[in-house]
Amino acid sequence: MEKRMLFPQVGGFLHGGDYNPEQWLDRPDILEEDIRLMKKAGINSATLGVFSWSVYEPTEGDFHFEWLEEIMDKLYENGIYTILATPSGARPAWLDAAYPEAMRVSSRNVRDHHGGRHNHCMSSPKYREKVTIIDRKLAERFGKHPGLLMWHISNELGGECYCPICAKRFQDYLADKFDHDIQKLNHAWWTTFWSHRYNSFDQIEPPFDHGERSIMGLDLEWKRFTTWSMNDFMKTEIAVLKEVTPQIPVTTNFMELYYELDYRKMAGELDVISWDSYPGFHNDREALEETMLRTAFHHAVMRSMKREKPFMLMESTPSLVNWQPFNKLKRPGVHKLASLQAVASGSDTVQYFQWRKGRGSSEQFHGAVVGHDGTENTRVFREVSEVGTLLKKIAPVAGSLVKAEAALLFDWDNRWAVNDASALSNETKRYDNTCINIWQEFRKLGVEMDVVPSDADLSQYRVVVAPMLYMLQPETADNLKAFVQDGGQLLATYFTGYVDSDQLCYLGGFPGDGLTELFGIVSEEIDTLYPTDRNHIRFEDGTEWEVKDYAEVLQVKDAHVLASYMEDFYQGTAAVTCKEFPTDDKCGRAYYVAARSSADQMRSLFLKMLQDAGLSVKELPPSVDYSTRIGEDGIYDFYMNYGTSPVKVSGVAGTDLITGGSVQGELELETYGVAVIKH
Repeated sequence: MEKRMLFPQVGGFLHGGDYNPEQWLDRPDILEEDIRLMKKAGINSATLGVFSWSVYEPTEGDFHFEWLEEIMDKLYENGIYTILATPSGARPAWLDAAYPEAMRVSSRNVRDHHGGRHNHCMSSPKYREKVTIIDRKLAERFGKHPGLLMWHISNELGGECYCPICAKRFQDYLADKFDHDIQKLNHAWWTTFWSHRYNSFDQIEPPFDHGERSIMGLDLEWKRFTTWSMNDFMKTEIAVLKEVTPQIPVTTNFMELYYELDYRKMAGELDVISWDSYPGFHNDREALEETMLRTAFHHAVMRSMKREKPFMLMESTPSLVNWQPFNKLKRPGVHKLASLQAVASGSDTVQYFQWRKGRGSSEQFHGAVVGHDGTENTRVFREVSEVGTLLKKIAPVAGSLVKAEAALLFDWDNRWAVNDASALSNETKRYDNTCINIWQEFRKLGVEMDVVPSDADLSQYRVVVAPMLYMLQPETADNLKAFVQDGGQLLATYFTGYVDSDQLCYLGGFPGDGLTELFGIVSEEIDTLYPTDRNHIRFEDGTEWEVKDYAEVLQVKDAHVLASYMEDFYQGTAAVTCKEFPTDDKCGRAYYVAARSSADQMRSLFLKMLQDAGLSVKELPPSVDYSTRIGEDGIYDFYMNYGTSPVKVSGVAGTDLITGGSVQGELELETYGVAVIKH
């Protein structure tokens, strides 16, 4: 397999992070010391200019880039490359004073005051004009600098704007979508209910907090529009940079499963996917292993947006953050684990916010490589340096890919629709957690699993799980049918196929759009259990699963019943079914799990699916995580011990890139130990 190096000029992994030299222009001694410390820590990149607009342009039209050029020159002379951000994430005060329309309007229809960050109006023509001017000047000044690796668009794009300009664009967006036919919209949104019919598109307002909040179609289209609008703004920035510097790749830093934007709709505009990872390490809700596995899921979401190349860990903290409810320090050794987990999941970078702690303002106590003491004599600096050394040792892994043969379907549209549905229980829907828990169970079996939308090409996968796929996109049903008929192993759960992409219920039985034929069942009713309620299901071999939260009552058409309910009025009826689609050389299967059980109870069913698909599992100690990257020079297996005691892993063979030693049969991992085995 050919290497897909993000930055060939670096020759390995990128190790760096956000650097804010503009905060220290009056301290040349500190700027000089930063260079020395970066080299000592194995830092080879710095992200500049994320929040530099007021220094670039202190008053309108008065530009100052000399300081930036000097910094970039010195970094490059010392082997440190630059990722240069556009400064649109935070506006200078003069801009908001002169052009108040650049500030957002809230869902209460109140204009923001100056302050904060990533809170611009995405539609403001004047703001777009000012952003375009400064972006062009940056591109023209620094586009050919030998140290420039990449453009970083804005910062953590997010949020909504309800101003008159955005409201008018929303109306135009809806008119285009519904062919300028208001009756099509009325039908799709079922507005006859409560007499909410519209006569024209200009009667439609955004879903203000004190306005229309009872039409699910309006809520959903507003979220889709917000993504469209933010993407349109991002594209205007990208267009300027690509016009001047077509050879420089672009990215923007996503934020975990950020709720307000469908990142997959934005991913197509970016050359590389990057994201900011800030898990709540050492919390009182879960063991470290669970925190790490949850983070691995988020890595998989980002990786799966562009499966043909590595992604980037754009921000992480080497120690702690300052904005969580409880800002707990990473314990010794956990930074190495978190960094190498990102690499194991497909990242070719380990980057931080931030390089040096600032003296004041809201993030003065956010973690950094260099603290307020300004020295290398700290635990954090030593651990960052250790990661720098490890990244050099495993440099051959850079450019290799994660190749998963299993996938979990996760749609932002479906997520919004599930949460907005006036059904089930608002306290226990937990769509995100349901998906994450199932994904984690496959990971515990040593199985790589991509996280993809329901309309993705599924031909490269052999096992697909679709939890709570309440909303079906126009292509979803045909996509799932083709997957199973081609021999794939598919599992869907309760609350599947209830509504179409406009949130209109299917008629003729759930799951709709022909999926009743695929699964061989019809969901007649769905029961919502109180938190204290329990039911159970029993399989043919006597295995039992506990049921909580939700249980569908099924009519079985032509599926085989694998398990039945044990209590309540639906005792003895089907709870887990399977319909087979045999061909000459393979047999596709469509499993339906009608009730919510914990993912660990479902493991036996997952194992059956993997076995039928011909996919192997790993026998791993409880605390060990396993992941694989494949490159042109070989296969790289990552073993990580999330436990507090040393462990041994059997069945391992190859060369450990970290120690340089050979492993044949048994691998010993110390507490929080990591091994990268090439074979």
